[in-house]
Amino acid sequence: MVIDRKQMIIEAATKSFSLFGYKATTMDQVAKLANVGKGTIYTFFKNKEELFDEIMLSLMKEMKVAAAETIDSSLKFHENLHRALFKMIEFRNQHQLMIKLFQEEREMGTPAVQEMIEKVEQTIISYMKEKLIMGIEKGDIAKCDPELTAFIMIKLYISLIFDWEKKHSPLSKEEIGSLFERFIVKGLSI
Repeated sequence: MVIDRKQMIIEAATKSFSLFGYKATTMDQVAKLANVGKGTIYTFFKNKEELFDEIMLSLMKEMKVAAAETIDSSLKFHENLHRALFKMIEFRNQHQLMIKLFQEEREMGTPAVQEMIEKVEQTIISYMKEKLIMGIEKGDIAKCDPELTAFIMIKLYISLIFDWEKKHSPLSKEEIGSLFERFIVKGLSI
């Protein structure tokens, strides 16, 4: 049986970051959780930052795959946009590591965590921008600035999911979809 030490380290580090956050995770903890010597970690990763980056890049790929899996060619373009964006936001909000990172960013403002959260948001914006460009090229939506539109879309979703819930009952996926259609799609319709 071949033991993939690098994968064991990644899994242990993911667990540690998810439980303790970025700032409190140490390479000693990761080594202990992975049941390897600390030096073994350094054969694969030069430091905690590089290990964290690898984990987060993998997480962002997973998020994009989850969004792509929601696309249904029998649905209208805007319905697929809504489904993909909702899935990415949902993924971001349900993954234990992301939950811990958002908590750490809010409570401690750790610069490495803030930077990574910005990368996650930019990944979502880039994904949505690609979909918007495809929609423009296919004639499904009117010409627009795809990056600005993607930015507005994600900010609308975040506001409807998080900010609204601070003082109101949570909105259902359908209610968010309806608002998305009313405020975004109707403005993009040809």
